[in-house]
Amino acid sequence: MKQPLQAALDGLYLCCIWIAGLAILGMSLIIPVGVFARYVLGFGAQWPEPIAILLMVVFTFIGAAAAYRAGAHIAVAMMTDRLPALGQKLCRWAVDLLMMAISLFMIFYGGKLCLETMGQTLADLTWLPVGVSYLPVPVGGLITLIFVLEQLAYGTQYQRAVVCFDHQVEDLGV
Repeated sequence: MKQPLQAALDGLYLCCIWIAGLAILGMSLIIPVGVFARYVLGFGAQWPEPIAILLMVVFTFIGAAAAYRAGAHIAVAMMTDRLPALGQKLCRWAVDLLMMAISLFMIFYGGKLCLETMGQTLADLTWLPVGVSYLPVPVGGLITLIFVLEQLAYGTQYQRAVVCFDHQVEDLGV
């Protein structure tokens, strides 16, 4: 049971990395288009800035879930490294429980925000409901919660290679 589940979670992790990477790529392509339109063509296009902001939200919340699983999130270990083994283990549990609480908060209130703003539209993108622009918040919270539960059940995952479709893809070590 552990092997197929970890392979599925490895796939989810790689999917998060690809989505975050494509979001950065999209921002990197869209922002120069807006600058070119404004300063070379002489008119300010309305769509580049809001699309770039939406891509930044996607990158932030989906990328943060992947960073949590990879152990690449911000961590100040100066104090915890000096604790005895039991103290370090308790701190890891506290971090995981706090991350679980944050994830649940993001899922509940982010989902509520999405539902309550689904009938509104963005001023510059009238075709896009506001609720869709907030969707990365609960989705990122759900993915982070899945990775927190995985870490509680199986331990940290960033010391092993990612296996997806029976092939080693990358080492999660940072």
